[in-house]
Parts: sequence; structure tokens; C-alpha cells
Amino acid sequence: MKSSIFICLSLICCIAQAQEQKKWQGKFEQLDYLLPTPNDFRSGTGAPGPRYWQQRADYVIDAEIDEPNNRLNGKETITYINNSPEQLTYLWLQLDQNANRKSGEDYAGYTPLKDTLTTKTIQSISRAIEFEAGCTVNSITDKAGKNLPFTINHTMMRIDLPTPIKAGESFVFNVSWSYAITDRSLFPLSREGYEYFPEDNNRVYLIALWFPRMCQFDDFEGWQNKQFQRLGEFSLEFGNYKVNLTVPADHIVAGTGTLANSKEVLTAKELERFEQSKTSFDKPMMIVTEAEAREREKTKSTSKKTWRFEANNVRDVSYASSRKFLWDAQAVKLPTNTVMCMSFYPKEGLPVWTEESTKAVKNAIEVYSQYTFDYPYPVAISVNTSNIGMEFPMISFNGGRPKNGKISDRSKAGMVGTIVHEVGHNYFPMIVSNDERQWMWMDEGMNTFLQTRTEIDRYPQFEHTTPKAIVPYMKGDKSIMRPVMVTSDNERLNAFGNNFYNKPTVALTILRETIMGPELFDRAFKEYANRWKYKHPRPADFFRTMEDLSAVDLDWFWRGWFYGTDNVEIELSEVKWYKYQSTKQDPETNLKVKSGDITATQKSSSDFSSGPTPLTISNTKENAYGDYLSRLDDRAIRMKMDGKNLYQLKFKNNGGLISPVIIEWTFKDGTKEIERLPAEIWRQNEQEVIRTFVKDKEVVNIVIDPNAETADVDTNNNVFPKKPEVNKFEQLKKN
Repeated sequence: MKSSIFICLSLICCIAQAQEQKKWQGKFEQLDYLLPTPNDFRSGTGAPGPRYWQQRADYVIDAEIDEPNNRLNGKETITYINNSPEQLTYLWLQLDQNANRKSGEDYAGYTPLKDTLTTKTIQSISRAIEFEAGCTVNSITDKAGKNLPFTINHTMMRIDLPTPIKAGESFVFNVSWSYAITDRSLFPLSREGYEYFPEDNNRVYLIALWFPRMCQFDDFEGWQNKQFQRLGEFSLEFGNYKVNLTVPADHIVAGTGTLANSKEVLTAKELERFEQSKTSFDKPMMIVTEAEAREREKTKSTSKKTWRFEANNVRDVSYASSRKFLWDAQAVKLPTNTVMCMSFYPKEGLPVWTEESTKAVKNAIEVYSQYTFDYPYPVAISVNTSNIGMEFPMISFNGGRPKNGKISDRSKAGMVGTIVHEVGHNYFPMIVSNDERQWMWMDEGMNTFLQTRTEIDRYPQFEHTTPKAIVPYMKGDKSIMRPVMVTSDNERLNAFGNNFYNKPTVALTILRETIMGPELFDRAFKEYANRWKYKHPRPADFFRTMEDLSAVDLDWFWRGWFYGTDNVEIELSEVKWYKYQSTKQDPETNLKVKSGDITATQKSSSDFSSGPTPLTISNTKENAYGDYLSRLDDRAIRMKMDGKNLYQLKFKNNGGLISPVIIEWTFKDGTKEIERLPAEIWRQNEQEVIRTFVKDKEVVNIVIDPNAETADVDTNNNVFPKKPEVNKFEQLKKN
């Protein structure tokens, strides 16, 4: 009995000790317990393992836009290939259109009330004017035409299978559906629907989130069937698509994939220009002109045309259709292929869309290709519509329009930035296909980082995301702030952009520019992109790859920037200045050149006016050598140090986030020097660090993070001599 009691008590103590150890995780402790254990599917290097697998879904879709009724009717045949080691007894599909239903989970209902609200806000909250929305599933049948049972739970649909799909087998089934195409202006966050133009009584249709599509099934999550709540985006399987989209005969259609029947849907002039544009490398070429688009707007055709598109190895397809479209295109030569960069826009986008859109598409794929891999698809398209920036494979919908033909420089920069960003999403997540519903930073953050690189390279006059730009957010209330690793739908709306776009962008910028250096970072980042293109990476795969290719231990960095809410706030709390000067009469000794209460001087000093503290260099005592028989040349060391200035700096980590320390020294002769200390200086003490520096010249000024590289939230305590404190009453009087 006593033995059993002792064992139990020992076990309890061990568990408590383990829990306490886990609770205390220093900022430099490894992330092992936070990351999934490597296995045959995902290796410890961050690469796909030897047994990595992923599912596949191929689609043949026939759909029609019923313009008079603003409705889409469609049918599809899906071939689902089970590459997993499991047998599947049911399938999950997404019905994204159901998010538009009044009964749906919609963040618009969280709008705070006040005594005056606009009709648009009231409509968003209450849907006072009702309208039809949501997907109607007409039938689901197997290959032989036999009905399959299905269950719809809001935006998810489960199909129960008559027999399991075994590992390595495929299953073919058919879905017939329809939905009312909704007015985009009725939703606070609309990725699809139509935009109405009252002046000419026409619409631009954005056909997206539009067909029942397979949920992702993988080794980590199983079925990713979290409900679509508008903010958290998508997790999808790759496949080949054949899409036949029937529209009014006078519509122009932009879409994912290669247009397979251009001779059938384009006029003779349009077809000639379309073919010529394939060698137009110098500038965009108009395929549909302004005059032709204006002429089309005047009437509405009652006949129809079917546009046929083919797209291989994509995770989604999307289209835009309107008789209002102008269309321009330019061929762009990459090292491994030629890409057709295109823009579709109504006349309301003139002249800025003709001038800037396709140019921005070209700039995006060229710069992104340098940092990752050559853009692999045949087309990259930008479509203009209002109040949106949304991405799909090979096509994106982008806001930004002039008013009365004019646009401010700021608005133009916003428009171009949106185009670059949304086209850039072809890389993350359309090819490097992360789970957006859980880890939105993996595509939004990485994409904004490369958008920033593109703007620095091609649009240096634009403002872009810098470490300094994130400071106001990082200084925010920690009690409500959430880590970057929070899932998409669980972030606060007013923090969404900062936490998933800007903070990861700044983190990666600091990682590249300040911690790893461009050479190490770029090689590792490119390797990550190539390892996981057309695959489904998780955060651990990125973290491990960056370390695997660089030999830089970055666990402290991921812990601080992605798993925590601390900020960078390094204080230069103390500076001490010492100087060694030997005497000419006796170079073996050193006489103090100044006297006085040195300790008191150092404690109270806030500048260099009191001069250096004399430094005595004594001979090393014999017992300090231990068993070593060799000895230092004491005289030679003193001679080397003659006239040298020693500066002891004390740094305090007030913000909690580990950071490199960048020091700018300004010398008495006016010259400057930048010195960089790695983040590892905080390993022994995460709160306070003392470092000593030897300088030939006298220092008159010291600044920490002089170029705002680290997102330090308080730069007032980064300077020595210290800035004089401002009398608040006097400051108020001046203001």
C-alpha cells in the first residue's frame, strides 16, 4: 500500500512538474510542443514526406446566366479521386451561396446601434427589403443516374455514398443546382454577384463561389468543413476543369483557363486582335475598344453564346460577364513560358484602367516569379468592379475607379496595389494552397509581403507596408489582441487587416532585412514555395523550411511574432563611457587622468558632457591562468588599447518581443557607423542586456533602430544623450 501511495505521489509530482515546465516557456525555448510531430506525410525539414498525399477533384460544368431573371442555372459532373489511405463513406461539398441567406451566420448583425443609422446599414442588419438568395440543389445522382442522399447544413452539404470509396479509387457523380445572382451592394463583404449601372441599365456579373465544390480532405484536418462565414476563406482541392458558360450573345466573358472556342464567341475584328495580342510584348493591345463597348450597351441581345474554358491543375474557377467590358491584353515573356496579362473593365474605369491595370498584372507576375517560381498558368486577368479585391485562379476582381475621368494619386496607388495584391494571390493560396479558413496569414501575409516587394521594385513612389506602419496596432490593448495564429473567423473585424495582412508582412520584412539577410531568406522562401506548389502546406511546414534552408534557429521569432501579442520596445536605459590612456614615462602602468566621484557621475549622467571615466588596465594575476603555461603580453594589450573608448550600453526589453538591436553611432568628427546585434543577445536574460563596445573615435550620439527596421513602438527612449523631458503644461500652452 505504501509503495502504491509513493508511486502515485511521485506520478502527481512529475505531472505537476511537467505542467509547470510547459507553462514556463522562455522566449528562446523550442516550439516542439506547439508544432505537429513530423511523420511520413510531413517531414521535419518542412518538406512533403515520402507518403504525402492529397485528394483530387475534376469538374465538367455547364452553366447559364439567365440575365432577365438574374439567375444562374448549372449542372456539373465531378470525378473525385481518393488518394488518401482511408476509405470514405461520405463526401463534403461547399455551398458558399448559402451565406447570402437571411438565416445565415453573418457578421453584419454585429453592427452597433446608435440613434442615427443609414438605410444601407439598416438593410444590412435587418434585410428590410427581402430578396432571394442561396443555392437550390435540384438533384444529386451517381454515374448511372441513381439519386444519392444528401444533407445540407447551412454552407456545407454531405453526400452519403452507397459504397465506400476505397484508397486509390474514384467516384463520379452529378449535381444540378441554381441560385439567384444577388446585388453586390446589398452585402458588406461581397465577393460575387452583380453590379448594376443605372445610367445604361446594364450589369457586370461576377460568377464566383458559384458551384457546389469539394471540401478539402487531408492528413492533418480530415474534412475541412468549417462553415463559410464570409471572412474565413477557402480550403480546396486541385483538379482539371472544363466549363461551358452560356451568356447573352453580346456579353464578353473573362475567366479562369484557356478560351477554347474563341472563333465561335468573338467577332472577326476581336479575334484578329486577340491573336495579335499574343505577340504584343511591348504594351497592352485593345481587343474590345471603348467605342465597341459603348455600342453594345445600347441594346440587349436575346440570343445566346456559350464560352468554353479549360483549366488544368487549379483549385477553383471564376468568371466575369458583361456587355459593358472593354478588354486589353499583353503578352509577357517569363523564363519558362509566356503569359497573357489581361484586363476587363467598363467605360467607368477609363482612362486609368487602360493605363495601369494590365501593367500592374505584368509587374506582379514578374516580381512574384523572381521570389517563388515562374507564373505557370496561361492567363492572368484583372477585372474592374466596385468595392472589392478578390482573387481566384488566373482571375481577380479589383476595385478602384476614377470620378469623371479623374483619380487622385492616392486612389490610383490603392487601385494598383489592389491589382498587384489580388493577382499575387495566384501564388498564395491558389498554387501554394494553404487552408485559408484556419491560417489566413499564410496567404494574406505572405502575399502582402510580396506585394510590398513588388511596389518597392516597380512603384517606389507608393507608400507600402513597413515596420513603422504596424506600430500603432502593436501598441494596442493586449487584453483584446490575438496572435496571428488565430483562425480567420475568430479575429475582431477592426483588427483583421493588421493581424492577418500587415503584422505577418512586417514580420517577414524584419526576418529578411534584419535577421536572416536577403540571401538566406530569399533562398529559403523560394524553396518553401517550390516544395509546396500545388500542395497543401501548414504553418509548421513553412517554419521548418525557413530554418532547414538557412541554418538559423527561428523558434524564438515564430513564438514572438506569430504565437504571441508582445511588441518590440527596446530601451537604451544606460550608457557608460570609459577611456584608457597610458603615460609616456611608464607605458606599463596607467595613471588616472581624471578624479572625482566616478560612480556618482555615471549614475546621474544623461549625456557625454562629463567626459569619460578613466580606465585602469592591470596585469592578469598568475592564478587566473590555471594550468596554462603561456601568458598574455600585458604591455602589448595596453599599447593596443591606448586611446580607445569603451562604451557600455544597457538595453531593456520593455515590450517583451525579442528583437535584434541595431545601433547607430555618431562620432565627434561627424561620421556614422551602424552596428547590428542579433536577437540571441537576449538568451541569458530576456529582460535586460549589457554590452560593451570599443571605438577608436569619441561618440557624441547613439540611436537604437535608427531606420525604424524593428517596429519599436516607443523610439523616445532609443536615444543617448537622452532627450530633455518636456514640461507638459508648457507644451499645452504652446499648442
